[in-house]
Amino acid sequence: MKKPIRFLLIAFLFLLLILVRAKSSSWFYDPFTEYFKNDYLYKGIPDFNLIKLLLHILYRYVLNTSVSLAIIYLLFNGKYLKFSLWFYVLAFVVLVLFLTIVLQFSATSDYKLLFYIRRFLIHPIFVLLLIPAFFQKNRITE
Repeated sequence: MKKPIRFLLIAFLFLLLILVRAKSSSWFYDPFTEYFKNDYLYKGIPDFNLIKLLLHILYRYVLNTSVSLAIIYLLFNGKYLKFSLWFYVLAFVVLVLFLTIVLQFSATSDYKLLFYIRRFLIHPIFVLLLIPAFFQKNRITE
């Protein structure tokens, strides 16, 4: 694939990530969005449906991961795609397990932990970490 087309596709995929973020309040169930925008230090956590919350987090994670994997594929010609896929799967399992534990047992006292675990699940942070790491690895191995 020619470089200009590849870069246009990558830019389009980044715009898709922005679209998912912009439409998140209407597309996904997340009672913690408003909670963390307001006086979360002074209020208890809002009522939530755990199963519905986890399903919507999964849906959002899959959307972000799919777009992120496409970006990685286009940038590195599929070289790191298998590793990235396993990384995303493992990260999801570990983070959802921790999120569930925090929500069930200590959400009121560990609001920062809840905030950051949730943030890693709902935002495409991993692509921003993996891309520079892969560029560095490419530079070292060349």
